[in-house]
Amino acid sequence: MLFRALALAFSLMLLLPAGAMAAAKWNMKFGHDMPEDSAQHVAALKYAELVKERTKGQVEVKVFPAQQLGTDPEMVQQAQMGTLEIVLPPTAKISGFAPALQLADLPFLFPTKEICYQVLDGPVGDKLLAMLESKGLKGVSFWESGFKQMTANKPIRKPEDFAGMKVRVMESPILIAQYKQVKANPIPIDFAETYNALQQGVVEAQENPLVSIVNMKFYEVQKYTMLSNHGFLGYAFLFSKKVYDGLPADIQKIMRDTARELASFERQDTARREGGYVERIKKGGSQIVEFTPQEVQAFSKAFLPVHKQFEKVVGEELLKEAYAHIEKLRK
Repeated sequence: MLFRALALAFSLMLLLPAGAMAAAKWNMKFGHDMPEDSAQHVAALKYAELVKERTKGQVEVKVFPAQQLGTDPEMVQQAQMGTLEIVLPPTAKISGFAPALQLADLPFLFPTKEICYQVLDGPVGDKLLAMLESKGLKGVSFWESGFKQMTANKPIRKPEDFAGMKVRVMESPILIAQYKQVKANPIPIDFAETYNALQQGVVEAQENPLVSIVNMKFYEVQKYTMLSNHGFLGYAFLFSKKVYDGLPADIQKIMRDTARELASFERQDTARREGGYVERIKKGGSQIVEFTPQEVQAFSKAFLPVHKQFEKVVGEELLKEAYAHIEKLRK
């Protein structure tokens, strides 16, 4: 009787799909702050799929979008402790851990997306990510939300238009300094609370890429959207160093290389989505304002002192290297 039961069990096991019997050796959580309808989330799901495939099921990654695991600083702290394996925060929100990462947030630093990518994917970006190692984080790649635009309850066409305005910003010294430079009153407010803050008049303006303006419906509570392209909102793809260092070298390589490979996929999806965002903003009732080259130059000049102000924070040599790389790519 026992023999027949064992034989039956063995026969059923043979009918299972290949690999179904082997449970993952590593179950990992991946947290980020963007909604499910975003390039970040789609790429994160793609990452989980590819990692599972390439590790032959040894690594299972579950993605948690929209701050389900906490705010960005909270998730980064979880990663430092090793309780969260992967986190994707905006670079501006981890300036407290590595101040030099604010380089990516300098206003009007990158003239085009292509130049931005080449700088961040090159030696400058590698040096920035390497600075996180001493903080318990393993940075491997830069993803994005894209270039930032301004929204407000009045048209903004020159730096002086910001005087006295209450502007929502991320908790970032460089972004606070940026708006103080044009005599605005920058107020740090969590991303999830921004819509209510705009609706209730706690703040009158904010900055974000088109994806956030649309997904968070900021256009519903802002009369004007200025296509300023004044700053880049990059996301740093980070592993918990404690977890990463405990993985075999071959698993590390798969997880690291896949994150780098998908940076291009995530950026392309961001660009694809941006095509329809302007129309959705218009239909939502927010008027589009496009800057002339002269207006862009005026803002760039007004914000330039911020570069000098944060030169030592970012690192003089690193900033010089970034400037030199940008100038070389311009030609």
